[in-house]
Amino acid sequence: MKIIGLSGGLSSPSRTKNLVTSIVNEIAGRASHQSVVIDIADIAKDLGQALSTVNLAPSLQYAYQQLEDADILVIGVPVYKASYPGLFKHFFDLIDPKLLEGKVAVIAATGGSDQHALVLEHQLRTLLNYLGIYSAPKTIFAKDTDFTNYQLNNPVIVERIDAVADQALWLARQHHAAPVDSISPHKAKEDDFEVPPLGLLSSYA
Repeated sequence: MKIIGLSGGLSSPSRTKNLVTSIVNEIAGRASHQSVVIDIADIAKDLGQALSTVNLAPSLQYAYQQLEDADILVIGVPVYKASYPGLFKHFFDLIDPKLLEGKVAVIAATGGSDQHALVLEHQLRTLLNYLGIYSAPKTIFAKDTDFTNYQLNNPVIVERIDAVADQALWLARQHHAAPVDSISPHKAKEDDFEVPPLGLLSSYA
């Protein structure tokens, strides 16, 4: 199984990238899954010059291929002025709407205050719904104060990451027949497979 992270920020170092990487590592570490994190900041120049998918720069071809090959996506954005960055949206504007259909995703965001968490449900999940992506019901939002030197330091969020990793892997198993041993060992009870703690099953629309 391949786990691909996408950090939608434009700065470096980045709290958003650290959050995305933390989630990717938690999911991938369950059964030594392959993982890659794509950072919009690293491809910003090529992305800003791309007006279509014709003659894309190698960096963009690589990024899109990674997303296409993914079993689980971890998509995180910083919130600027009540929305995600424009280049992040441009990245998805260039994608064939059916390219990612049926994939599973975890969505995450960072911001200065709790109010910014609304972006997860009202913008980011809506975008993934349009693309036909199943998103885990739990989301991850971290404030600037949850980081020290750009490293996540809030144990409550770490615990939530553990829970959302279980949800994503459960959903992926339904679509890709992933091995059952990839669920968190300390939660691997028979009931988890029959009635996983998903709340709403998915947000596919």
